[in-house]
Amino acid sequence: SWRLINTKAQRNGSGGVRLVMESALSARDRVGVQDFLLLENYNSEAAFIENLRRRYREGLIYTYIGSVLVSVNPYRELEIYSKQNMERHRGVNFYEISPHIFALADNSYRALRTERRNQCILISGESGAGKTEASKKILQYYTHICPTRNNTHTIRERLLQSNPVLEAFGNAKTLRNDNSSRFGKYMDIQFDYKGAPIGGHILNYLLEKSRVAHQNHGERNFHIFYQLLEGGEEPLLKRLGLEKTNPQHYHYLVKGNCPRVSSINDKNGWKVVRNALTIIGFNEEEIQELMEIVASVLHLGNIQFGEDEEGETHITTGPQLQYLSQLLGVDGSVLQEALTHKKIVAKGEEMISPLSLEQALSARDSLAKAIYGRAFTWLVQKLNRSLAFKVYYSSKCSSIIGLLDIYGFEVFQHNSFEQFCINYCNEKLQQLFIELTLKSEQEEYEAEGIVWERVKYFNNKIICDLVEEKHKGIIAVLDEECLRRGDASDITFLEKLEDTLGGHAHFVTHKMANGKIRKAIGREEFRLVHYAGEVNYNVSGFLDKNNDLLYRHLKEVLCQSGNHIVSQCFHADELMDQRRPETAATQFKLSLAKLMEILMSKEPSYVRCIKPNDAKQPGRFDEVLVRHQVKYLGLMENLRVRRAGFAYRRNYEVFLERYKSLCPDTWPNWRGKLPEGVATLVKHLNYKPEEYKLGRCKIFIRFPRTLFVTEDALEAKKQTIAVTLQTSWRGYRERAKYHQIRHAVIVIQSWWRGVKGRRKAMHRRQAADTIRKFIKGFILRNEPRCPDNAYFLDHVRFSFLMKVKRNLPKSVLDKSWPRPPPSLTEASEHLHRMCIRNLVNDYCRRIQPEWKKQLEQKVVASAIFRGQKDCYPRSVPKLFVATRLAEEINLKVLQTLGNDNKVKYGVAVTKYDRHGFRARMRQLLLTTSSAVLVQEAKIKQRIDYGTLLGISLSSLSDGFFVLHIPSTDSKQKGDLVLQCDHVIEAVTKLAIMADKIHNVNISQDSIRFAIARGKEGVIDFTSGSDLRVVKTKNGHLSVVRITHLLIKKYRAEECSGFG
Repeated sequence: SWRLINTKAQRNGSGGVRLVMESALSARDRVGVQDFLLLENYNSEAAFIENLRRRYREGLIYTYIGSVLVSVNPYRELEIYSKQNMERHRGVNFYEISPHIFALADNSYRALRTERRNQCILISGESGAGKTEASKKILQYYTHICPTRNNTHTIRERLLQSNPVLEAFGNAKTLRNDNSSRFGKYMDIQFDYKGAPIGGHILNYLLEKSRVAHQNHGERNFHIFYQLLEGGEEPLLKRLGLEKTNPQHYHYLVKGNCPRVSSINDKNGWKVVRNALTIIGFNEEEIQELMEIVASVLHLGNIQFGEDEEGETHITTGPQLQYLSQLLGVDGSVLQEALTHKKIVAKGEEMISPLSLEQALSARDSLAKAIYGRAFTWLVQKLNRSLAFKVYYSSKCSSIIGLLDIYGFEVFQHNSFEQFCINYCNEKLQQLFIELTLKSEQEEYEAEGIVWERVKYFNNKIICDLVEEKHKGIIAVLDEECLRRGDASDITFLEKLEDTLGGHAHFVTHKMANGKIRKAIGREEFRLVHYAGEVNYNVSGFLDKNNDLLYRHLKEVLCQSGNHIVSQCFHADELMDQRRPETAATQFKLSLAKLMEILMSKEPSYVRCIKPNDAKQPGRFDEVLVRHQVKYLGLMENLRVRRAGFAYRRNYEVFLERYKSLCPDTWPNWRGKLPEGVATLVKHLNYKPEEYKLGRCKIFIRFPRTLFVTEDALEAKKQTIAVTLQTSWRGYRERAKYHQIRHAVIVIQSWWRGVKGRRKAMHRRQAADTIRKFIKGFILRNEPRCPDNAYFLDHVRFSFLMKVKRNLPKSVLDKSWPRPPPSLTEASEHLHRMCIRNLVNDYCRRIQPEWKKQLEQKVVASAIFRGQKDCYPRSVPKLFVATRLAEEINLKVLQTLGNDNKVKYGVAVTKYDRHGFRARMRQLLLTTSSAVLVQEAKIKQRIDYGTLLGISLSSLSDGFFVLHIPSTDSKQKGDLVLQCDHVIEAVTKLAIMADKIHNVNISQDSIRFAIARGKEGVIDFTSGSDLRVVKTKNGHLSVVRITHLLIKKYRAEECSGFG
């Protein structure tokens, strides 16, 4: 479908876009043709409108008539104006892409750059057809695609922001359009030699000033009044004497009875305008004074008049007059007099006469229209100063594109002076359009060597002369009647027209018409037969609107205004000039003549805007309304002029490139000259001689049917072409892929062989150098370190360190360590110590608290008994325990000891009396503060650790030990002699708890101990076969120890058992 083709082309960029224009021919049955020149029945208005309807139904709002763009207002947002779309249209030939406003804008811009010829784009259509939006889109396109310079960003912004300002002051809501331009606008955009916008200039035409004082029902005044009231800040409105209230409170805003419109956001519009004024370059004082003028018009409309008993007119609204005088900066009493009296100068004398009530109201409205109209002219001049480029550019280095956004042909139920001027303007533009179209057609035919055939068309020069001819034209008669002394009126003007123009084929009045036509023309009307149709004009108000006069007295007041803008709009020179100012119609005729000169000096492009319905509804197509616009826009006339010769023309290269597949001689490529290739192609297609002509660079096809048959043949051929292209492309792709892979393999192989060879040679060199250095170092290994033996010594060091790394001890008890070379002996010892220390640290970190305590006790035992007592080795593998008691400690003993003196260790001992050395079984309990000797439930003796003097043992394998106690302690009965099977464990724990580690004495033969009352006892230790304890005759205690052999035997048995 057309949409699919268009979407694909847009995605493929400019290359794909080239197919869109031609490919759409295949979808013509559904969406119509996108160039009216391709219509088969080009003389049929019904076929023309049906093509518009088809395209509008598919959302295609643009269609060409050759180089003319026809645009239908969609009344909705379309996603065809994005920056991506702008880029797609940049630099693409006009006919190589689907119709679009961007394509026309780009075509003018490229012609400006390449041909250095000034361009203009003429946008026309009736109110609501989309002229203003079209001009906005063109401006947006130029500001986006044109090259950027450092000093052009401000100009770009001001060009864009000039639109909302002009719309606010020059646009209004009408019955046909919510944003209708009530003035004509021509904007010049100036470009430098690089194509960057550097300035602009605006010309305005025929502002509808009458709207200031009067609006039809359902219409509004200019937007700025409502925007100021709705969005203005409270302090600003207070200074202007306005209230943020309903616009219905103001007389000039109430006549249309349409204060608010759903599609217009006046509050947001105020923000946009306020920001735009700042960007354009208005300072705060100028904005303030401009708003004062707007407010003064509102206050002026609220001024009311009355008549006194004598019939004199006076102002009845004093507050409004006070606000008005303050805003305009004039004296209130002087302004009051000027509004109620008029000054007449005759023969150098001034006379003041009062105004009637009707004259006063008319003077008030004339003043309001004059103030607003001249303020609008000042605003345009201010915009021009803002847009003017500050650096001098000669005509050789700057170019211009003009945008003409002007009212279209208007035909209302009641047509007055404004419609007469507007339709006169359209007659002039139509005349220019036809002349330039014929001229361009003739130039193209002559350039291509094609015989020019004379074209019959309606020449509307006769109508233009009817309006503007000197002394005889309607404007001349109107001016003469306005200047005539006496009782000139609109009726006398009509009668004079009948006398002057009677019998003209395009002019008729009620009096001159025959019976049938007379019924359709009023007595105060005249009819003009325009190129677009017949229009009746009512002469009521023609003279007043043409005179557009303001009483001299009011001018004098405004010339003295304290508002700088007003004082610039009303010059004192006007009062000195005795000549009568030119009438409105003459001014318009002269400005229109200048506009025609401007347009004739430029290369024109055209945009014709059409409104599809009056309800502003998307998708609705009113055939009657569209037919009316097609007629008065002269589209059928334009189509007939373009189709008088050939409907289709294309460059040889484009035509041959598209249709070469239809001829075997030109497919796939034509090697000869292009004209010969096209001739061969059309011969194969059986074109008849009357169907085409071959020019110097283009082929001209007369009938669209010929092109459609060719296009249908291409559509039928596409399947075969696609298969052929796919087959060729797949074969080419696979061959290219194979050659690419093969080349890559060869490259990789060559590279890899080189890498391997270089690596092998490098390794050999490195190996030889290494061996050489190793041998030399080995020879000099015993010499001091030098460059010759450094490598060998480093190798030896590294080898030793690696050996150490592989053979590190696994535990603290592992004493193995690699043998170091002589040069690393000291380092090896340090490493060994560090390793052992590290193993010890690791062991200590992993040890449990209970086991740590056990080892601490074992260390103390080792410090005391190692090498001192024979039975110590047997105690090493045995763990120290918390108690050696076979039975529980008596509860009564525990109660006696108390909670603060807990038992830490208990062991069964044999106590020997000091006198008879009788053996008595006891329990030795070690508490936190003392050692306690217990017999069953009775504490026999308590020895505080602080009073314990020391502990004595023999070096033999017996279990005897003596606790030495001070003899001065009356509570004690002398030293305590004890025997224990776990003497090593008991003494170690007692020494630790009593802090007597260094007070343990080990004797070889005997131990002396104290007995009560200063006596001393002795324990003798002797060797024997059995362990015996007896009291000898000399009173000593004899302990027979085990022989040495038995000790060894016992030790061997105990060690084997431990293992």
